[in-house]
Amino acid sequence: MLRLNRSESGFTVSYAGRTLFSHTLEKPMVSLGLGRETIDMHHGNFHIADEVTERIPFGSFTAAQDESGVVIRLYKDYHASAFTLTLRESAGRLVVTGECDCPRYNRLWLRLSAEAGEHVYGLGEQFSALDLRGRNYPIFTMEQGVGRNKSTLTTFLADQLDGGGGDYWTTYYPEATFVSSQLYFLHLHGYGYAEVDFSHETHHGLHLWQTDLAFTVSAKDSYIDLLSDLTALIGRQPPLPDYLFSGLLLGMQGGSSVCRSKLEHMLAANAAVSAVWTQDWIGKRVTSFGKRLQWDWRWNRELYPTLREDIQTNDARGIAWMGYINPYLVEGGVLYAEAKERGYFVKRRDGADYLVDFGEFDSGFVDLTNPAACEWYKGVIQENMIALGLRGWMVDFGEYLPTDCALFSGQDAISAHNEWPTLWAKLNYEALEESGMLGKIGFYTRSGATGTQRYSPLMFAGDQFVDFSPDDGLPSTINAALSLGMTGFGMLTFDIGGYTALFGKYRTKELLLRGCEYAAFTPVMRTHEGNRPDENTQFDADDETIAFFSRFSRIHRALSGYLIALGAENCACGLPATRALFLHYPADERAHTEPYEYLLGRDILVAPVVEEGAQSRTLYLPEDRWVHLWSGEAYAGGEITVPAPIGQPPVFYRAESEIAGVMASLRDIR
Repeated sequence: MLRLNRSESGFTVSYAGRTLFSHTLEKPMVSLGLGRETIDMHHGNFHIADEVTERIPFGSFTAAQDESGVVIRLYKDYHASAFTLTLRESAGRLVVTGECDCPRYNRLWLRLSAEAGEHVYGLGEQFSALDLRGRNYPIFTMEQGVGRNKSTLTTFLADQLDGGGGDYWTTYYPEATFVSSQLYFLHLHGYGYAEVDFSHETHHGLHLWQTDLAFTVSAKDSYIDLLSDLTALIGRQPPLPDYLFSGLLLGMQGGSSVCRSKLEHMLAANAAVSAVWTQDWIGKRVTSFGKRLQWDWRWNRELYPTLREDIQTNDARGIAWMGYINPYLVEGGVLYAEAKERGYFVKRRDGADYLVDFGEFDSGFVDLTNPAACEWYKGVIQENMIALGLRGWMVDFGEYLPTDCALFSGQDAISAHNEWPTLWAKLNYEALEESGMLGKIGFYTRSGATGTQRYSPLMFAGDQFVDFSPDDGLPSTINAALSLGMTGFGMLTFDIGGYTALFGKYRTKELLLRGCEYAAFTPVMRTHEGNRPDENTQFDADDETIAFFSRFSRIHRALSGYLIALGAENCACGLPATRALFLHYPADERAHTEPYEYLLGRDILVAPVVEEGAQSRTLYLPEDRWVHLWSGEAYAGGEITVPAPIGQPPVFYRAESEIAGVMASLRDIR
């Protein structure tokens, strides 16, 4: 599997027939150097600059292969420091480690071989594209940004407001793991700052702010086998409770009487409601950004006087009640005072508690590297949420850890920053596991990193803008789900209609309905009122909208058996519920590049309408026997255009599939 080929001027290293490295004196594969970073944070938006003062190619080399593997030593010249790269096969994979014997360097650049026409996927949750070829991707968790495209007015305005406009690479969940169309994956170990560069035709680049590295490569005969092996390496997701696959998660806030009224109104309209989630169960605060929450994780009896009774009533009729939590505690809260007294907050380097402005209020960070703080916070979840009867919650944030803080563990703050989302997911996972509620209570996280797969059963796509823009609107959630799936995380939900309303832009009825019909053909269908509920169109805006949500919630419930099976498959072998077309049609080149389409499992193809005002959609079907859901018309594949009025999103199913009968019955749901 592993082969070293030497020549007079260089060498190549291949694994399972794929060329990984190519090195010559003129084009060396490794450079080392010096850099000095500057990282500024404002409201979770990180601005990163690196002043590289030295970059030295290591061209001279020795290379040898024996039964244990390959060892390569690279030099600036034969009388200077060396970088040693060791390649060993282990458990059917290739493990590559590297280290430099000179402590003066703190930057590393490594080139991997690439081919013209090669596609690459993954890197966590990427919103702007599925195929990542042609761009450089920093791996650093942060707010996704508003607009996420420097050429748009929305991004410009967000940058002017608070530097929060974002870019194509900004994401809550970056991970230095990618899958190549050459049918191999590469997983970079660790949490230090890195960049993965796919902008060159002949090579891929890894750039690290350190001089040691470790990564694992696996090569298989299919994408499905690759994802199975990847998740066996980095972890597979825990199970979701069945109710999350079985209808609408109705996001509401405003107190007991408001939520009861809205729920009963939807049930009277025959909506299939599987859960109610009230993010303001702990109270609210209003800022210039919109309605926010009181980050003190205790039942607010003034706003929700009948919460316990409402939970019990709805449990009895099969409707779960869900809440909200994040890893921060607001200054002045009861839990803030308790954590402060116990010394559980992340510190500044001078020993003071590190408070951060989250938009007109300050909060402290519970130190997730402190075992005692984690036990205390798990107790908060167990006593204030599980014991109350909540059967799930949004696990928000996790991206804001400052890089100039001091941690209980003594860990470097930059590497801790990228690990933080995994620690936050792990804490929630353990709170359930220790309570015996794993698989019975579902939670969904916003941020992630390597290892989050082991702990989080579901991601949500964060705070999309309330429009159809490709980088930050409704279309971006499709790329997010598919990229996560190619990184070993197979379950995503999103805010129907988007979340962020700013600059005079609010959620329209059209956007809400297009999001609703699309969400019905995803694993978990969930609403959110957004940051400006009073201005955004909501699911109960009028009778037509209520009827629309009722219909598509019942369509989602009709698919629940299929969706539950996809969830089990994801947990068992790492195959995502939402799949890129090429997973099942790898020989079809257009399946690798066709935008804004996906397979829901093996048998359903969905092409959501992603353009405002569109009444039809042109799409591509891989060669197979497809049936158009709404007309019953059969297709063999190729590019087609179908009518797509609101209420008839382009959905197809395989004629020979076991679910064909269920799919045909969806036409009768009114």
